[in-house]
Formats: sequence, structure tokens, C-alpha cells
Amino acid sequence: MTATGAPARRTPPGTLRHVLTHLITPLLMCAGMGLAYLGAFHQPEPHGLRVDVVGQGRAAQALARTVEDGAGGALDVRTVATRREAVDALEHREVAGAYLPAAGRGTPELLVATAASGTTASVVEAAFTEVAAHRGSPLEVTDVAEPAEGDPTGQGLFFLLVALSIGSYASVAVIGGAGAALPLRMRAALGLGTALVVSVIGTLLAGPVFGLVEHGLGGVWALAWAYSAGILWLGTGLHTFLGRWTTLAMTTLFVMLNFTSSGGIFEPALQPGFFGALHAFWNGAGFVEGARGLVHFDGLHVGRSVLTLALWAVAGMVMLGIAHLAEERRRKAGAAGAGAAGADSRAAAAHHRASSHDDPEVEEEAEEAVGV
Repeated sequence: MTATGAPARRTPPGTLRHVLTHLITPLLMCAGMGLAYLGAFHQPEPHGLRVDVVGQGRAAQALARTVEDGAGGALDVRTVATRREAVDALEHREVAGAYLPAAGRGTPELLVATAASGTTASVVEAAFTEVAAHRGSPLEVTDVAEPAEGDPTGQGLFFLLVALSIGSYASVAVIGGAGAALPLRMRAALGLGTALVVSVIGTLLAGPVFGLVEHGLGGVWALAWAYSAGILWLGTGLHTFLGRWTTLAMTTLFVMLNFTSSGGIFEPALQPGFFGALHAFWNGAGFVEGARGLVHFDGLHVGRSVLTLALWAVAGMVMLGIAHLAEERRRKAGAAGAGAAGADSRAAAAHHRASSHDDPEVEEEAEEAVGV
């Protein structure tokens, strides 16, 4: 009894251990987020960034060599014969910029495509502004592919990726945890339906609401659905094996490694090699680059992005298949060990799973996922 006569409040045994165990996830997220975001974004520097010098003959080749040597490996400088070739290369996203010397036209000109990457265009502009200054001329900058009026920074598609990703992986905790009593086939169907809703929400926000996408909205929606479905299927399958640790796994795959390698803020040529390598096949990069191609570059190179997202969706289906086999094996093992009381045990287990939406573990997992 306390001094006031009220009974002393006892802490349930194991409470501290339970709290400390659950603190592991946010602390690992803290470390992982710091390593991923700071490692990818803290010091963007170009390495082998492809640019062109427009011109023919020894003078153009000498200028290209001078610029490349002066950049110390940051730029990969080549020559093209005409301005038209340079514009085509930019529109096909083969180069980051093209420099036209002042000879015969008064001022040097730099061609960029900010819709491909505003940060890359800024890096190229800074480099060639210095080149022009050494020759005593101001630099004229021409943007051959501007972003949409509603997306002046050109980074709106990256933030659309963020919204789609959070809606997708946060739903995994609900389908995999609260929906554990459902057959895996039904959980897979729920994942596909949830991906449809997530993609529609994202597409409406990107198009009619904020005007990030001025055309190609249908294609962006299809890419968003495929992207979201891949995450939901993969996560639902993983949940069978990882349980509440699924949130940490999903955050690692689709936040830490995904956002940093997507190319939505910095292109691979401005990042450390690890993130540049991930950009070649990660699903976030597939969505961002595919959406850029649809919205700003007349659908060029979208096929590669479609293939990337399709392969991730296939990986999700494979994981669902593996999870199905594992769950069937567990079910048969439980039935074999139940003996004469098997029917009662299965009924109790079914009742427990059906009420798992009230389980604190399931609720905590869902809260962790949404909190991210």
C-alpha cells in the first residue's frame, strides 16, 4: 500500500525488455538513414559526367581536351559536329550539356536540359561559366528541355516517388500483420488492390492537383501501379518470415537504398559509385526515369524502366510463392503434431489469427511502419 492507501502499481514482468527490444528498430533506422542519406547526398561531385563541345577540327578537339584535363576526371568531354547533334543528344538524355564556343557567333552558348536533372544542369553551367570567363566572354545558357510549369525545380517526380513508396510499404504491415488470418492468395490480391489505390492517389496529386505532370499522366499512373505492386507483393511475402522486422527490411530496401539511388535529386554521375550502381536496376530509379521519359522526353527510354519494374513485380510474386510454401509446411507440421486434439488446436489458432488485429505486436508494427 502507498501512503495514500492506494495499492502499489506493479510493472508487468518483462516490460522493460519488451520496450528495449522494440527500440532496436528505430535506432537501426536512425543509423541506416544517416548512412544512406549522408553517404549519397552530403557531397555531390561529378565523376565522368558526359558533356559535348560543338565544333569540328583541331580547335574543337583541343578545347575538349583542355576542359576535360582541367576538370580532373569530373567531366567526360567529347566533340560533336553541329548544334543539332548536340540538341538531339540532350533530348535523348545521352549527355548533360553541350558547349558552343564563341567563334563566329559573339558569345559562347551552353545547352542544358533541366528536366533531366536541374542539379546536373547547375553543375555543368558552373563548369562552363568558368571556361567562358577564361576567354573573356559571358555565357549564354539555353534550356532545351524545361520541367513542367507546376514543377519548376524538376524534383516533383522524386517527391511523388516518396508518396508512392510510403503508401506501399506502410500497407505491408497491415496486410501482412492484421491480415495474417487470410489466405496468402487473398493477401496478394489485397496488395494489388492497395497498389491500385496508392497509384491513383499519387497520379491525381501529380496531375490535376499540383500540375507536376502536364502530359503522359496515364503512363505515369501505370508505372506507379507496377512500382507499388512490386513493393506490396515483396513485402507481404517477406512478412511471413520476418514478422515485425519487416518494417526495418522495407525501410532499408525502399527508403534508404531506394530514394538515394533513384536519381530524383542527384544523377548517378554526381554520387558515390555504390548508389550509381544501384540506379541501374533499383525500382525507384526505374519509376523516376520512366516517368521523366514520359513527361519530358516523349517516351524515350521508357522500355528499360518498364522492364525494371516488371522484374521487381516478378520478384514479388516469387517471394509470395516461397511464402506460400513455407506457410503450407508450417500448417501441415502443426496438423501432424496436433494428434487427436488437432481440430481444437486449429480452431483456437484460427480464432487467434482472426483476432490478431487486436494484438499489440501487430498494432506496434503498423504504427512503426506508418511512423516512418
